[in-house]
Amino acid sequence: MSEIKQWHSDRGPQYRFKHDRLLRVAAECFNQKGYSGTSLKDVARQLDLTDAALYYYVRSKEELVYQCYRRAADLGARAMTLGQSTGGSGLDRALAYLDHHLDALCGEDGPVAIMSEIPSLKPEHKHDILERSRRHSLAFEALIAEGIADGSIAPCDVRMTGNAIMGAVNWIPKWFRPGGAVTVDQVRAEFTAFFRRALGA
Repeated sequence: MSEIKQWHSDRGPQYRFKHDRLLRVAAECFNQKGYSGTSLKDVARQLDLTDAALYYYVRSKEELVYQCYRRAADLGARAMTLGQSTGGSGLDRALAYLDHHLDALCGEDGPVAIMSEIPSLKPEHKHDILERSRRHSLAFEALIAEGIADGSIAPCDVRMTGNAIMGAVNWIPKWFRPGGAVTVDQVRAEFTAFFRRALGA
């Protein structure tokens, strides 16, 4: 267990609830303003916290970005596990994963940070996030390959198709706003229909 993970796991439910809220607010700030345009004071102001109170939850802006990205990776991994456990064809499993991932990005777990500031991370944090992203991409590509093998997905370049879909999905938090004109159900319905048309044999 990493030092950061151990440090947070030692706290109780109330701490973890507030820490999760911090990561959601920070994710929204980073998505809107980027790493350089967001300060810890901006995040503290959104949460009505003092600087000292914020440092109880996070030690630096770099660590805050890293924790936001870990949270995003964890939600993506959970969606992937749910999709993989779904019955049916490769297409069914791929669409199930995408539906769960869309729900994580736009539903009650949001906002989720866009991983656009990975170069700003320390080397060890950058390596961790990139490795998580690599494993996730490979898992999705495996679902596409499974669908091609069983005839439910049209033959395609698995890597390029996976990257194109992941790029579309991962960019959603940049433009989606909870309570806005576009609802979670609309996002899930439209994206799922589009991916079905794009992938279906």
